[in-house]
Amino acid sequence: MQPIPLALCITDLDLGGAERQLAELAARLDRDRFRPVVYCLGPRPQREEASCVPLIERAGVECHCLGGRAARHFPAVTARLTALLRTQRPAILQAFLFHANLVGRLAARRAGVPRVVSGLRVAQRRRRWYLWLDRLTQAKVDRYVCVSQAVADFSHHEARLPAEKLVVIPNGIDPACYPAASPADLTAMGIPPGAAVVVCVGRLAPQKGQAWLLRSAPRWLGNLPDCHLLLVGEGPDRAGLERLVWEAGLQRQVHFAGFRADVPGILAASTVFVLPSLWEGMPNAVLEAMASWLPVVATDVEGVGELLGPLAGEQVVPCGADSALAARLEAILRDRPLARSLGEGNRARVECCFCLDATCRAYERLWDSLVAG
Repeated sequence: MQPIPLALCITDLDLGGAERQLAELAARLDRDRFRPVVYCLGPRPQREEASCVPLIERAGVECHCLGGRAARHFPAVTARLTALLRTQRPAILQAFLFHANLVGRLAARRAGVPRVVSGLRVAQRRRRWYLWLDRLTQAKVDRYVCVSQAVADFSHHEARLPAEKLVVIPNGIDPACYPAASPADLTAMGIPPGAAVVVCVGRLAPQKGQAWLLRSAPRWLGNLPDCHLLLVGEGPDRAGLERLVWEAGLQRQVHFAGFRADVPGILAASTVFVLPSLWEGMPNAVLEAMASWLPVVATDVEGVGELLGPLAGEQVVPCGADSALAARLEAILRDRPLARSLGEGNRARVECCFCLDATCRAYERLWDSLVAG
């Protein structure tokens, strides 16, 4: 039997949670059963070392970057994707992220692709028109893959998508890649050797909640003068966040690392991982921290409780609860046995429930069922 031709569509291929999941999926699929091609709506990344392109191409997967940069390119990108899909003739198009979901379903139906699957990776609480467009075009979609039950519930109740079309497939990670064999040298970022390090990894943007984290930081950094906070990532909020640090007089204890390709090494050199997000879907950054044997302090947003499981009660705080966040961080930083126990439990949960190979097999079963149906 010939492998099933499969189209994997995403908005861009810069390093990010959804992008890594697509790249790993493309690389790990059973090639006796599936023949994937990747379609990226955006241009080819300029910094390939900071993208998912190398992983995709090392796996021998064909990759097309369509050059879209703005909303005005929407018609041209849709037309180009339609033409490529008519050439490939995939049995299924699997899309990831909002723009790829929308363009992918329109192009796929124009090209006569029999089955379309969209990926819902976040509970979209700000851009409500995203939900309206999803609802308006849901007839063009056979299934929606939700990264957590919380996202599925949100999509059904808030976006009013049909429950029978919603499937939950959580993100996965390769535990063998964590922790990094060599911890990063944090002294280059101004952190003294041996200091306790609270690390936050994520795009510097409103959703990720770093502004709230910094406003609450004097509560706990003031009580822990030898502790340091390290923010890893870039984004539009950086200048404002740096101002908050200076206004609070925390420049000695708060450090901005910018984009880093060695996040596993930074996690290996850290003491606690913090996620201050205002909304999520199933944050890959938390998965990476758990796989690195780290205790986590995270806001009670979508997917976090499902990741942490039985240990969520000791690691989750409400959004905006400054005192709860400070108390939880202080408790873990002052109690090494507690920190070690939480880290061990987090690692064990990743190995049990969130291995990347299991995620790949779940997608394969879904696609098989759609082709058979």
